[in-house]
Amino acid sequence: MKIKSIKIAALILLAGTSLLQSCTKDFEKINTDPVAYGPTNFDPNFTFTTSQLTYTGSIDFAYETWRANLIYAGTMMQGLSSVVSYWAGDKYLLTPWYTSAYWERAYAEQVKPIVDVVEVTRDNPKYKNLHQAARIWKALVFARITDLYGDVPYSEAGMGYYLKNLSTKYDKQQDIYMNMLKELEEAVAALGTGTDAISGDVIYGGNVDKWKRFGNSLILRLAMRLTKVDEGTAKTYVNKVVGKTFTANEDNAFVKHDESGARVTQNRNSQVLLGDGGQEHYYVKWSNTFINELKSAADPRLKVAVVNLWMKDGEKVQNAGYSNDPLKQKGMPNGKDLGNNASYAISKDPSFTSMPEYSSPHPKMLKRDGVTFILTYTESELLWAEAAQRWGIGGSAADHYKKAVKSGITFLGQYDVSLAIADAVAEDYANTHPLTAGLKQIGIQYWIHQNTALNFYESWSNWRRTGFPELVPVSYLNSDTKGQIPRRFPYPVAEAASANAEYYKAAAAAVPDGDNLMGRVWWDKK
Repeated sequence: MKIKSIKIAALILLAGTSLLQSCTKDFEKINTDPVAYGPTNFDPNFTFTTSQLTYTGSIDFAYETWRANLIYAGTMMQGLSSVVSYWAGDKYLLTPWYTSAYWERAYAEQVKPIVDVVEVTRDNPKYKNLHQAARIWKALVFARITDLYGDVPYSEAGMGYYLKNLSTKYDKQQDIYMNMLKELEEAVAALGTGTDAISGDVIYGGNVDKWKRFGNSLILRLAMRLTKVDEGTAKTYVNKVVGKTFTANEDNAFVKHDESGARVTQNRNSQVLLGDGGQEHYYVKWSNTFINELKSAADPRLKVAVVNLWMKDGEKVQNAGYSNDPLKQKGMPNGKDLGNNASYAISKDPSFTSMPEYSSPHPKMLKRDGVTFILTYTESELLWAEAAQRWGIGGSAADHYKKAVKSGITFLGQYDVSLAIADAVAEDYANTHPLTAGLKQIGIQYWIHQNTALNFYESWSNWRRTGFPELVPVSYLNSDTKGQIPRRFPYPVAEAASANAEYYKAAAAAVPDGDNLMGRVWWDKK
């Protein structure tokens, strides 16, 4: 069912590709032209499928996945490392057309479809359950946008056709969060009151109970995001979802991709890391910070790393003789390049022997028909461990932590059966590595998990909130942050010349510490 639905989505998206690409260059058109492939021409379930697929990344060559998730978040969080010159996040350099990539693609390819589904199903008894699922998905979409940029268009975004507006105001992030939490609570409560099947759902196949748990798990994520800035609201919403979130890896939310649809349906992380657009296959490696953490604890998740996968620059054929021997794994340091300056040249680093001998992500994580993880049981259990540690809410921190560690090991089998780790191995590791260091230990596990899920967006957001793990910033010539790890993406400069110019100017002026890489979003309070 999943593959069939994704293929249908590919046909819809291919028909609308030229429209979407032009939309990224014309904000007014996004807000005034109802999408050609949208709910007025199709059952909105098809548009819901589209919104699920495009949340995993752009149909335009994984444009924002490449730049935002991998080039920036992945390397800033020292999950990945790259010596390719344009991987600016690895050295804390500002490349404005990269940091704006998520904004450009998300409003065109993610926001517009899901807003259309919500609006066309509103007060329509034929689509009661679809409407509630769409409200949940809309919160998911906007949560990432606002986490990356701060105050953003929200209440009017994607509504230009319905409101007859050419400009879209920026909402305060605090208001966005309060509304998202309200929307999620209401949508979860209303799910199941309709008789319609959510036929466009490629994640849960329309299973309403799983959608309820997904919605509650998302409430938990968003509520915990507020621990630094609004602890009262955080505790209130966390209390509301006790016992109602994910219960096992079987609840994990992920999109299973389809190879036959080329760029439209293939896994976005895979397109980049297989080198479809450049040299990423050869020059992007696991960071030594990440690999060293796994090696120091003899963590069975070291299975995600292999050496000698790509043997020559320019050749994109995987070496069948790659090795996943834990003793041979070696992460590549961040902040290095291919130049001759001894301070930064990877060839001058004491760890260097050859590029193939640095650890690459396991090839079974990079299948074109592989999965993109969206929200997982492990993440929820780690957040429950934190809630219990902070406030005594939801049970035992130690119990939640153990469940998280175990499931964070066994979930790897959802990539591919060859990556599966036996339950007994995971149980033994969890038993011998109990919770002893409180929030710091929980934060490290969250980072490890999101790295192995290739969800570096979430790794970055949680690090900004908690400060864990305690990463050592790289030192690189002419860093745009004076050697500090960035904390948000600046607004796209194109906004200054758009119909939103006045809203943009006010939002940019209001960013604490300035509209730059070191500015802070509302919940990232000092």
